Amino acid sequence: MTLSHILTGAQDDEAVWVEGELIRNLVAAARSTQYTGAIVVPVFFGVGYGEVPLSWLLVWCSGALALWAYRFWIGVRYTRHVARADTAAHIAFIRRFAHSWPLSAFWWGLSTFMFFDRTPLVSQFICWLIIAGMGAYSLNSFSSYLPIMRGYVNTLVFTIMAVIAVRIIELKFQGPTFHYWLLILAIVQWQLLIRGGTRLNETYRRNFELLYRNNLLIQSLTRQTQAALDAVAVKNRFLANATHDIRQPVHALALYADWLRDEPELVREIAPKIVEATQAVNRLFDSLFDLARLDAGQVRMNTEVIDITRLLHDLDLQYQPLARARGLEFRVRGVAGTIVSDRIRLQRILGNFISNAIKYTPRGGVLLAARRTARGVRFEVWDTGIGIAGQHLGDIFREFYKVPAHTGTEDGFGLGLAIVSRLAHAMGHRVGVRSRVGRGSVFTLTLDNGDASVAPPVRTPL
Repeated sequence: MTLSHILTGAQDDEAVWVEGELIRNLVAAARSTQYTGAIVVPVFFGVGYGEVPLSWLLVWCSGALALWAYRFWIGVRYTRHVARADTAAHIAFIRRFAHSWPLSAFWWGLSTFMFFDRTPLVSQFICWLIIAGMGAYSLNSFSSYLPIMRGYVNTLVFTIMAVIAVRIIELKFQGPTFHYWLLILAIVQWQLLIRGGTRLNETYRRNFELLYRNNLLIQSLTRQTQAALDAVAVKNRFLANATHDIRQPVHALALYADWLRDEPELVREIAPKIVEATQAVNRLFDSLFDLARLDAGQVRMNTEVIDITRLLHDLDLQYQPLARARGLEFRVRGVAGTIVSDRIRLQRILGNFISNAIKYTPRGGVLLAARRTARGVRFEVWDTGIGIAGQHLGDIFREFYKVPAHTGTEDGFGLGLAIVSRLAHAMGHRVGVRSRVGRGSVFTLTLDNGDASVAPPVRTPL
């Protein structure tokens, strides 16, 4: 995926989120207009009573109240089913009920038919004042979602203009000149409302875009802070475990030295133990240095073409005596062909799997196999050992992790599989494990098909 695709996807996510927030803001503002409309209906009835045919007045008021009830039902439905839903649900909701706003505007605009040129000027003035107020009120209430605002304003103004135009035609263009001025005033008001609503919408949109980016920034900072805290925790655990594991052989060396100082005649008995403790310290330091080099990306991979049969043969010669000494059967099964990898480190990874399998298998045997798969070559090390419980499989590749109550882990440092995992990652290979307690385990190392051609030595960072 290219950078342009990533940026485009991020912009799309932002646009969708902003769209949802604009709809939420619209619905919240629309509730206040509903209550205002319900209050104005009785005012219209009072102004027109006795001056407008009662049947017309009752029909219009009934329609206005029915529309108010319909809009109220829409608001209840939104609160129950959509308010806590995702943006897609909000967009679907607004598309389904968008008609309610222009329908309401049409009915309010139609009210001018009852008053315009049919009632005293005072009543007409009140009527125009209320309708102008409704238009201005819509500017603030509906401009967060531009399609609704435009639909409402266009319908309201065009209905009013149609009523004025019909009246002018009825009078055969012989009516007073203020009719034409009202028509022009309606057009001016329409443009002012549209332009004002568009600017307010841009303000709403910029505010929500800024809020979205601030939220992303806060989330990013939170993740980075948590990553830093996790890194500190890992480092503290690493140092604590390293200190604990190095203290044991060093303490043993001190005891052996004191013992040898007090009883020098026991040198033949104590000297091998001193060598063993020294070797343990060296092994631990070597493992720590390996981890440090892997973390720093300072491991140089010497890739070459490796014959699979020869590789398996060398591993068989190396570990067959160890398996026999433990009373285990060690079998090797493979396929002909070549792979491209670092021979020494590949043998180290597979050797770690084999030695662990032999170590944790009290009876039965160990199988080393190489198989061809659709994705490449997969090496597998099977054993009939004690197995590993499922809850520990995700942790065995961590530094200093030892499976609790796992026989044989006492004399290790818990670094072997951690080094194996990082080596495989640096080489571009994948490790895996499956296990059943009491039945055995299988560790896998997969080389993808891309490892079928020779590659030059490269310095591979983690």
